[in-house]
Amino acid sequence: MSATFTKPKSQLTWLITGCSSGFGLTLARIALAAGHIVVATSRNPSRTPELVAEVEGKGGRWLKLNVDDRDSASVVEELEKSGVGIDVLVNNAGYAILSPVETATEDELRRQMESMYFGPLRLIRAVLPHMRKQRYGVIVNISTGAAIVGRDTMGGYGGAKAALDSVTRVLAQEVAPYNIRTLTVILGAFNTDMPKASVGGEKPLPQGYEGSASELMLQFLSGTAKVSGLAFTMGDKDKAMKAVYEVVVGEGVGAGREAEPLLPLGFDMVARFKDAQESFGHAVEVFGDVATNVNLDI
Repeated sequence: MSATFTKPKSQLTWLITGCSSGFGLTLARIALAAGHIVVATSRNPSRTPELVAEVEGKGGRWLKLNVDDRDSASVVEELEKSGVGIDVLVNNAGYAILSPVETATEDELRRQMESMYFGPLRLIRAVLPHMRKQRYGVIVNISTGAAIVGRDTMGGYGGAKAALDSVTRVLAQEVAPYNIRTLTVILGAFNTDMPKASVGGEKPLPQGYEGSASELMLQFLSGTAKVSGLAFTMGDKDKAMKAVYEVVVGEGVGAGREAEPLLPLGFDMVARFKDAQESFGHAVEVFGDVATNVNLDI
Protein backbone atom coordinates (compact mmCIF):
# COMPACT_ATOMS: atom_id res chain seq x y z
CA MET A 1 0.00 0.00 0.00
CA SER A 2 1.32 3.45 -0.94
CA ALA A 3 1.89 5.98 1.81
CA THR A 4 -0.38 9.00 2.01
CA PHE A 5 1.32 12.39 2.32
CA THR A 6 -0.18 15.75 3.26
CA LYS A 7 1.04 19.30 2.62
CA PRO A 8 0.15 21.27 5.76
CA LYS A 9 1.11 24.70 4.43
CA SER A 10 0.83 26.54 1.15
CA GLN A 11 4.05 28.57 1.27
CA LEU A 12 7.10 26.32 1.37
CA THR A 13 10.76 27.09 1.94
CA TRP A 14 12.98 25.58 -0.74
CA LEU A 15 16.74 24.99 -0.57
CA ILE A 16 18.00 24.43 -4.12
CA THR A 17 21.62 23.65 -4.96
CA GLY A 18 23.30 24.49 -8.25
CA CYS A 19 21.28 27.58 -9.19
CA SER A 20 23.78 29.42 -11.36
CA SER A 21 22.19 27.94 -14.50
CA GLY A 22 20.07 25.13 -15.89
CA PHE A 23 17.58 23.18 -13.82
CA GLY A 24 18.39 24.83 -10.50
CA LEU A 25 17.89 28.37 -11.77
CA THR A 26 14.71 27.45 -13.61
CA LEU A 27 13.18 25.72 -10.59
CA ALA A 28 14.13 28.62 -8.32
CA ARG A 29 12.34 31.03 -10.65
CA ILE A 30 9.23 28.84 -10.80
CA ALA A 31 9.03 28.45 -7.02
CA LEU A 32 9.56 32.19 -6.46
CA ALA A 33 6.90 33.07 -9.02
CA ALA A 34 4.46 30.81 -7.17
CA GLY A 35 5.02 32.72 -3.93
CA HIS A 36 7.35 30.32 -2.13
CA ILE A 37 10.48 31.17 -0.15
CA VAL A 38 13.62 30.15 -2.04
CA VAL A 39 17.17 29.78 -0.79
CA ALA A 40 19.27 29.42 -3.94
CA THR A 41 22.89 28.33 -3.81
CA SER A 42 25.94 28.08 -6.04
CA ARG A 43 29.69 27.62 -5.66
CA ASN A 44 30.57 31.14 -6.76
CA PRO A 45 27.71 33.64 -6.46
CA SER A 46 30.12 36.44 -7.42
CA ARG A 47 30.20 35.03 -10.97
CA THR A 48 26.46 35.60 -11.45
CA PRO A 49 25.63 38.89 -9.68
CA GLU A 50 22.69 39.52 -11.98
CA LEU A 51 21.08 36.21 -10.98
CA VAL A 52 21.70 36.86 -7.30
CA ALA A 53 20.06 40.27 -7.68
CA GLU A 54 17.12 38.72 -9.54
CA VAL A 55 16.43 36.08 -6.87
CA GLU A 56 16.93 38.40 -3.92
CA GLY A 57 14.89 41.11 -5.63
CA LYS A 58 11.96 38.69 -5.64
CA GLY A 59 12.30 37.94 -1.95
CA GLY A 60 14.63 34.96 -2.13
CA ARG A 61 18.12 34.45 -0.72
CA TRP A 62 21.31 33.37 -2.45
CA LEU A 63 24.05 31.62 -0.50
CA LYS A 64 27.48 30.33 -1.38
CA LEU A 65 27.57 26.54 -1.13
CA ASN A 66 30.06 23.99 -2.37
CA VAL A 67 28.52 20.54 -1.88
CA ASP A 68 32.01 19.00 -1.99
CA ASP A 69 32.88 20.81 1.23
CA ARG A 70 32.57 18.40 4.17
CA ASP A 71 31.18 21.28 6.21
CA SER A 72 28.54 22.11 3.58
CA ALA A 73 25.66 20.98 5.79
CA SER A 74 26.41 23.88 8.15
CA VAL A 75 24.38 26.05 5.78
CA VAL A 76 21.26 24.26 7.04
CA GLU A 77 22.27 24.83 10.66
CA GLU A 78 22.85 28.54 10.03
CA LEU A 79 19.50 28.90 8.28
CA GLU A 80 17.69 27.20 11.14
CA LYS A 81 19.43 29.44 13.67
CA SER A 82 18.02 32.41 11.77
CA GLY A 83 14.54 30.91 11.90
CA VAL A 84 14.49 29.40 8.41
CA GLY A 85 13.55 25.74 8.29
CA ILE A 86 13.70 23.85 5.00
CA ASP A 87 10.52 22.23 3.69
CA VAL A 88 11.86 21.17 0.27
CA LEU A 89 15.48 20.22 -0.40
CA VAL A 90 16.48 19.96 -4.05
CA ASN A 91 19.85 18.30 -4.68
CA ASN A 92 20.70 19.53 -8.15
CA ALA A 93 24.34 20.70 -8.08
CA GLY A 94 26.99 18.60 -9.75
CA TYR A 95 29.16 17.88 -12.74
CA ALA A 96 30.32 14.90 -14.78
CA ILE A 97 33.76 13.47 -15.39
CA LEU A 98 33.61 11.67 -18.73
CA SER A 99 35.88 8.68 -18.93
CA PRO A 100 35.68 4.97 -19.69
CA VAL A 101 35.76 2.86 -16.55
CA GLU A 102 39.08 1.37 -17.68
CA THR A 103 40.89 4.71 -17.66
CA ALA A 104 39.06 6.54 -14.84
CA THR A 105 41.42 7.26 -11.98
CA GLU A 106 40.48 6.51 -8.39
CA ASP A 107 40.75 10.22 -7.60
CA GLU A 108 38.25 11.05 -10.36
CA LEU A 109 35.81 8.42 -9.14
CA ARG A 110 36.11 9.67 -5.57
CA ARG A 111 35.47 13.25 -6.70
CA GLN A 112 32.32 12.11 -8.45
CA MET A 113 31.14 10.32 -5.32
CA GLU A 114 31.87 13.42 -3.24
CA SER A 115 29.76 15.70 -5.46
CA MET A 116 27.00 13.30 -6.49
CA TYR A 117 26.63 11.15 -3.37
CA PHE A 118 28.24 12.41 -0.16
CA GLY A 119 27.44 16.09 -0.79
CA PRO A 120 23.70 15.58 -1.31
CA LEU A 121 23.57 13.03 1.50
CA ARG A 122 25.08 15.53 3.93
CA LEU A 123 22.33 18.02 3.14
CA ILE A 124 19.63 15.35 3.38
CA ARG A 125 20.83 14.30 6.83
CA ALA A 126 20.95 17.94 7.93
CA VAL A 127 17.37 18.85 6.96
CA LEU A 128 15.71 15.69 8.28
CA PRO A 129 15.55 16.58 12.03
CA HIS A 130 13.54 19.73 11.26
CA MET A 131 11.34 17.91 8.77
CA ARG A 132 10.62 15.14 11.26
CA LYS A 133 9.80 17.65 13.97
CA GLN A 134 7.30 19.52 11.80
CA ARG A 135 6.01 16.28 10.26
CA TYR A 136 6.51 17.44 6.68
CA GLY A 137 9.22 17.60 4.06
CA VAL A 138 10.20 16.71 0.51
CA ILE A 139 13.65 15.51 -0.58
CA VAL A 140 14.17 15.96 -4.34
CA ASN A 141 17.22 14.41 -5.98
CA ILE A 142 17.98 15.29 -9.60
CA SER A 143 19.33 12.10 -11.16
CA THR A 144 20.10 10.80 -14.63
CA GLY A 145 19.11 8.12 -17.07
CA ALA A 146 22.75 7.02 -16.95
CA ALA A 147 21.97 5.63 -13.49
CA ILE A 148 19.25 3.41 -14.98
CA VAL A 149 20.76 2.24 -18.26
CA GLY A 150 24.46 3.00 -18.56
CA ARG A 151 26.08 5.31 -21.10
CA ASP A 152 29.63 4.86 -22.31
CA THR A 153 32.11 7.17 -20.49
CA MET A 154 29.54 8.00 -17.78
CA GLY A 155 30.41 5.17 -15.39
CA GLY A 156 31.68 7.40 -12.59
CA TYR A 157 28.88 9.94 -12.93
CA GLY A 158 26.09 7.42 -13.42
CA GLY A 159 27.50 5.19 -10.68
CA ALA A 160 27.53 8.00 -8.12
CA LYS A 161 24.00 9.02 -9.06
CA ALA A 162 22.86 5.41 -8.83
CA ALA A 163 24.35 5.19 -5.33
CA LEU A 164 22.30 8.19 -4.20
CA ASP A 165 19.20 6.77 -5.89
CA SER A 166 19.69 3.52 -4.00
CA VAL A 167 20.17 5.02 -0.55
CA THR A 168 17.16 7.28 -1.22
CA ARG A 169 14.95 4.23 -1.74
CA VAL A 170 15.85 3.14 1.78
CA LEU A 171 15.49 6.66 3.13
CA ALA A 172 11.97 6.89 1.68
CA GLN A 173 10.83 3.97 3.82
CA GLU A 174 12.48 5.34 6.94
CA VAL A 175 10.95 8.82 6.76
CA ALA A 176 7.49 8.10 5.33
CA PRO A 177 6.00 7.71 8.85
CA TYR A 178 6.95 11.36 9.48
CA ASN A 179 5.09 12.61 6.39
CA ILE A 180 8.41 13.13 4.59
CA ARG A 181 8.66 11.93 1.03
CA THR A 182 11.38 11.59 -1.56
CA LEU A 183 11.30 12.30 -5.27
CA THR A 184 14.04 11.06 -7.57
CA VAL A 185 13.90 12.87 -10.92
CA ILE A 186 15.46 10.79 -13.70
CA LEU A 187 16.48 13.09 -16.55
CA GLY A 188 17.47 12.53 -20.14
CA ALA A 189 19.06 15.12 -22.44
CA PHE A 190 17.93 18.71 -21.91
CA ASN A 191 18.86 22.20 -23.08
CA THR A 192 21.12 22.96 -20.13
CA ASP A 193 24.82 23.76 -19.77
CA MET A 194 25.64 20.11 -19.01
CA PRO A 195 28.43 20.08 -21.66
CA LYS A 196 30.08 22.97 -19.78
CA ALA A 197 29.69 21.02 -16.53
CA SER A 198 31.41 17.99 -18.05
CA VAL A 199 35.15 17.42 -18.08
CA GLY A 200 37.21 14.78 -19.77
CA GLY A 201 39.13 12.22 -17.78
CA GLU A 202 42.77 12.77 -16.91
CA LYS A 203 43.96 9.81 -18.97
CA PRO A 204 43.61 9.76 -22.76
CA LEU A 205 41.78 6.93 -24.45
CA PRO A 206 44.12 3.97 -24.89
CA GLN A 207 44.88 2.45 -28.25
CA GLY A 208 42.01 0.35 -29.45
CA TYR A 209 39.25 2.80 -28.51
CA GLU A 210 39.39 4.59 -31.86
CA GLY A 211 35.91 4.82 -33.33
CA SER A 212 34.37 3.19 -30.28
CA ALA A 213 31.14 4.30 -28.63
CA SER A 214 33.27 5.68 -25.81
CA GLU A 215 35.18 7.96 -28.18
CA LEU A 216 31.98 9.14 -29.84
CA MET A 217 30.30 9.82 -26.51
CA LEU A 218 33.32 11.75 -25.27
CA GLN A 219 33.23 13.95 -28.32
CA PHE A 220 29.49 14.51 -28.12
CA LEU A 221 29.02 14.93 -24.38
CA SER A 222 32.04 17.20 -24.05
CA GLY A 223 30.65 19.42 -26.79
CA THR A 224 33.86 19.20 -28.82
CA ALA A 225 32.16 17.75 -31.87
CA LYS A 226 28.75 17.06 -33.32
CA VAL A 227 28.82 13.35 -33.94
CA SER A 228 26.56 11.86 -36.54
CA GLY A 229 24.78 8.78 -35.28
CA LEU A 230 24.53 10.21 -31.76
CA ALA A 231 21.64 12.57 -32.29
CA PHE A 232 19.65 13.43 -29.17
CA THR A 233 16.32 15.20 -29.02
CA MET A 234 16.75 17.83 -26.35
CA GLY A 235 14.10 18.32 -23.71
CA ASP A 236 12.91 21.73 -22.52
CA LYS A 237 14.28 22.44 -19.03
CA ASP A 238 11.46 24.90 -18.30
CA LYS A 239 8.79 22.27 -18.98
CA ALA A 240 10.74 19.69 -16.97
CA MET A 241 11.11 21.88 -13.89
CA LYS A 242 7.46 22.92 -14.09
CA ALA A 243 6.62 19.22 -13.83
CA VAL A 244 8.99 18.80 -10.88
CA TYR A 245 7.42 21.78 -9.12
CA GLU A 246 3.89 20.46 -9.66
CA VAL A 247 4.75 16.99 -8.37
CA VAL A 248 6.33 18.51 -5.25
CA VAL A 249 3.32 20.69 -4.42
CA GLY A 250 0.67 18.26 -5.69
CA GLU A 251 -0.77 20.48 -8.39
CA GLY A 252 -1.21 20.08 -12.15
CA VAL A 253 0.48 16.87 -13.29
CA GLY A 254 1.35 16.17 -9.65
CA ALA A 255 -2.22 16.23 -8.33
CA GLY A 256 -2.96 12.90 -6.67
CA ARG A 257 0.56 11.65 -7.38
CA GLU A 258 2.29 12.97 -4.28
CA ALA A 259 3.35 9.50 -3.14
CA GLU A 260 5.20 8.66 -6.35
CA PRO A 261 8.96 8.31 -5.69
CA LEU A 262 10.20 8.38 -9.30
CA LEU A 263 9.69 11.02 -11.97
CA PRO A 264 11.19 10.18 -15.38
CA LEU A 265 11.55 13.21 -17.67
CA GLY A 266 12.82 13.32 -21.23
CA PHE A 267 11.92 11.77 -24.55
CA ASP A 268 14.08 8.68 -24.02
CA MET A 269 13.23 7.96 -20.39
CA VAL A 270 10.22 5.75 -21.07
CA ALA A 271 12.36 3.62 -23.37
CA ARG A 272 15.16 3.44 -20.80
CA PHE A 273 12.79 2.42 -18.02
CA LYS A 274 11.34 -0.26 -20.29
CA ASP A 275 14.85 -1.46 -21.12
CA ALA A 276 15.61 -1.80 -17.42
CA GLN A 277 12.32 -3.58 -16.83
CA GLU A 278 13.02 -6.00 -19.68
CA SER A 279 16.54 -6.60 -18.38
CA PHE A 280 15.23 -7.70 -14.96
CA GLY A 281 12.48 -9.70 -16.58
CA HIS A 282 14.97 -11.47 -18.82
CA ALA A 283 17.16 -12.35 -15.83
CA VAL A 284 14.16 -13.90 -14.07
CA GLU A 285 13.20 -15.78 -17.21
CA VAL A 286 16.70 -17.19 -17.68
CA PHE A 287 17.71 -17.77 -14.06
CA GLY A 288 14.40 -17.86 -12.19
CA ASP A 289 14.64 -21.61 -11.65
CA VAL A 290 18.22 -21.22 -10.44
CA ALA A 291 17.28 -18.40 -8.06
CA THR A 292 14.62 -20.51 -6.38
CA ASN A 293 16.75 -23.63 -6.10
CA VAL A 294 19.61 -22.44 -3.95
CA ASN A 295 17.76 -22.56 -0.64
CA LEU A 296 19.25 -24.14 2.46
CA ASP A 297 18.27 -27.77 2.71
CA ILE A 298 16.27 -28.48 5.85
